[in-house]
Amino acid sequence: MMDRAALRLILLAVFLISATSDPVKKKQDVDIYSFYINSTVTSRYSTTVITSRVANTLNESQEIQFEVKIPKNAFISKFRMTIEGKTYDGVVKGKEEAQQQYNQAVSRGQSAGLVRSVGRTLEDFKTSVTVAALSKVTFELTYEELLKRRLGKYELLINAQPMQPVADFKMDVHIQEKPGISFLEVKGDLSTGDLANAIKTTRADKDAWVTFYPTRDQQTKCKSCGENGLNGDLLITYDVERRSPKGEVVVSNGYFVHYFAPSDVPRISKNVVFIIDRSGSMSGRKIDQTRLALLRILTDLDEDDHFGLITFDSEVSLWKRELLKATEKNLKNAKSFVKEIRDRGATDINAAVLAGVDMISRHPREGTASILILLTDGDPNTGEINIEKIMANVKEAIGTKFPLYCLGFGYDVNFDFLTKMSLENGGVARRIYEDSDADLQLQGFYDEVAVPLLTDIQLKYPGGTNLTKTTFSLYFNGSEIVVSGQITDNSVESFTTEVIAVSKGSNVTYQDTIMTKDPSDVPPEDEDFMQRLWAYLTVKQLLERQVLLKGQEKEDENKEALKLSLKYQFVTPLTSMVVTKPQEGEVEVADKPKEGEAPARPAAKMPHPVPYAPGFWLYQSQGGLPGPPGASGVPGVLRDNGSPLIQRGGRYHTDPLQSIPSYAVAHDIRPAGRLLPGMYEML
Repeated sequence: MMDRAALRLILLAVFLISATSDPVKKKQDVDIYSFYINSTVTSRYSTTVITSRVANTLNESQEIQFEVKIPKNAFISKFRMTIEGKTYDGVVKGKEEAQQQYNQAVSRGQSAGLVRSVGRTLEDFKTSVTVAALSKVTFELTYEELLKRRLGKYELLINAQPMQPVADFKMDVHIQEKPGISFLEVKGDLSTGDLANAIKTTRADKDAWVTFYPTRDQQTKCKSCGENGLNGDLLITYDVERRSPKGEVVVSNGYFVHYFAPSDVPRISKNVVFIIDRSGSMSGRKIDQTRLALLRILTDLDEDDHFGLITFDSEVSLWKRELLKATEKNLKNAKSFVKEIRDRGATDINAAVLAGVDMISRHPREGTASILILLTDGDPNTGEINIEKIMANVKEAIGTKFPLYCLGFGYDVNFDFLTKMSLENGGVARRIYEDSDADLQLQGFYDEVAVPLLTDIQLKYPGGTNLTKTTFSLYFNGSEIVVSGQITDNSVESFTTEVIAVSKGSNVTYQDTIMTKDPSDVPPEDEDFMQRLWAYLTVKQLLERQVLLKGQEKEDENKEALKLSLKYQFVTPLTSMVVTKPQEGEVEVADKPKEGEAPARPAAKMPHPVPYAPGFWLYQSQGGLPGPPGASGVPGVLRDNGSPLIQRGGRYHTDPLQSIPSYAVAHDIRPAGRLLPGMYEML
């Protein structure tokens, strides 16, 4: 049996060779000679196609990677590779079926990998393929997204990071909006410096075109660029003309969408209670940024608003027992209180939220809108700590009277818990990322809910069926309510919409009838987009409701979401895209990441297998930090042929040595059963 020290030296040597030589070679011998991004937006529904054409300039075959970033709210709907005239299409399948195909490829000893990663506003899609000497490959990825209106504008975010200057780089965006485009602005990393000269904007009444054609020289000299070419985002913001408070209805091919965003109604004064976690885990920058954001938010309160402040750790502290009017004097005193907030103690979320509910409930004001905002960075660990019990307590206390918005600070927080508690009480959960701008994220969220215009909104469609969500507790200025569905009788010539809501102290009704046979209602470029918009929104809402359902009802909605995901080939949390490569049927599976998952890290290929002895354990540190085996290591049993079985999720998978990431490190080999601490080594 080989000596342990020798084994470790072999492993470390191979890793070092891989880490130091391979990346340099790839930069020199792979030529991305064409990179196109084409995005079309029709009635807020965007379809973006990224096409990358790459040449292997070596006299031998080599692996070529394709990596792009897409918006987190988007669904991948198509992926294909074309090599030597043959096309390999990704196929969307149910997760279990996709996993089975992946496992079969692994068991045959073939290369296989899960392609998944998540970032703050973007997700990574990564894949690779071996390309023959002096040959070319074309990658094509399509994703779709319904743009959401926030603070009076829609945002189309497009990322470009081809990893090298490209001779033929083009980005084309076409926006088509039936009511007309009221304003359009191009921002982002790729609109600064010399790159601004590569952007051209053209406007018409109902259309806008944005082109971005940077030269190779421009791609290396911008603020966020360098020898690796472009690296950044182009952010296109716009809004549409709003000639009628009844909203805009678009009908196409038996489907409709109703965009409702009135602005001609008076603002409703609000009662808002901020529930702030001050437990020990909020120490340092988190609590500093929270204080800063609260000071700004208090400044923005209107004088007819009423507000309350609650801080909590293992104890709950009320600034004042009752809501106070946002007068200059009260705001000054509140800011003094905020400046003195310090971190300490544990986390009693149950008592804190119930105190907030009680504060609002004891101060009813007719014709106002009440809002609870909870900010926390951790799990409940004192008082009532049973999550199900906490949610039951909060739901019973609120009783649908007002919404609860939960802001989860960082990645340690139980975001699933906050999401469910928010949805159960008519609100939403939002993650606040631990970055230098966390205070601006907090303030930005508050700005979205700062001006309520309508409450208790119900939308009705007598001629519609298979409708998306039609009831909403609040409508805020600058946002938009979107409802889509199918038209019961496609032969009818008119379609009626009705919106019933409560404005400031009175009921309001918006009714509208449109002619379904109006040719202007049908987008000339693609009549199919409306059906896909309906499917996208339906799947999104079905997935959102999953956390609230149980038993048969949850199973039924899960089946419906899966059926639509498969029909429209959307990569969602219920599906995966299986990519079969030309080399011996290699398989990769592209998943839709779940909010809160840590980003996956790239794997470095190892040039040679290492002859491990059987019956030993391999430990691979995760995240680049050393630690004791069993705490951050992944155990694997080495087989006779030298390839380890890496344990994932309680199962062992065959993993060829080249899939071991060199970024992390730390390996030691010990006889099975002898797991000793402190045996990691950093590369």
